[in-house]
Amino acid sequence: MYKKKKKRQREIIFIIVGSIIVVILFVISLLMDNSNGYFLKDTAIFFEKITNPFTYGKKESAMNSSLIEKNLNSSLEEEVKELKEVLELNKTLTEYKPINSTVLSRNKSYWFNTLTIDKGRKDGIEKNMSVITKNGLIGKISKVSRNSSEVKLITSDDINFKVSVSIRTGDRDNYAILNGYDHKKGLIKVTGIDKTTVVNKGDTVITSGLGELFPAGIYIGTVEQEESDKYDLTKTLYIKTNQDFSNVHYVTVLKVK
Repeated sequence: MYKKKKKRQREIIFIIVGSIIVVILFVISLLMDNSNGYFLKDTAIFFEKITNPFTYGKKESAMNSSLIEKNLNSSLEEEVKELKEVLELNKTLTEYKPINSTVLSRNKSYWFNTLTIDKGRKDGIEKNMSVITKNGLIGKISKVSRNSSEVKLITSDDINFKVSVSIRTGDRDNYAILNGYDHKKGLIKVTGIDKTTVVNKGDTVITSGLGELFPAGIYIGTVEQEESDKYDLTKTLYIKTNQDFSNVHYVTVLKVK
């Protein structure tokens, strides 16, 4: 009994000492401004070893470390690539002042409705500004606070969120309304197309600029499918975008100069 108690005390002391070391290392990493994240990754692995000193086997440790490193490296590569693409996008925005922003959070229950970015009123963000990525329109600013803003995505369930769009078919522009998202198909919905209007698969869909809410010419996607309504009077178009709405890290807010 005494030996077990003594052993337990040693375990507790070991964990406390290990935790103190982790905190010290974390503070040092902040002072060193270690932006590549590897130091914190190693610290996290070390902490896991400390807090589980008697169950963390060598084989399991090697496997977990390898898996963690692989996932972190992959994630970092994707984020760096996305950030470079956003910065490259700035070169083409001559009429607007691009405000590059990082996604802070998303509500899991409303994943395709909104996201929160790290720029707000102090950065010049205003309500209803267009939000894009290098793949085109992603939404608009719906709420603004001093240091952050909420972006309403074009995949939102809000039936009042509508975008005037233009579908380029040959040398003709057909105007319609982007309104809604089909989760099963994974496609944006465009309505208000007369049944006699000829639209082809692959036709480009951009913002029309009508209504003065969104600038004209922002890319949205291409026509993937069309479907007539039950009265056969109009048809709904389903638009395929290049956006990965489930995985967004950086966006650009368009501010008129």
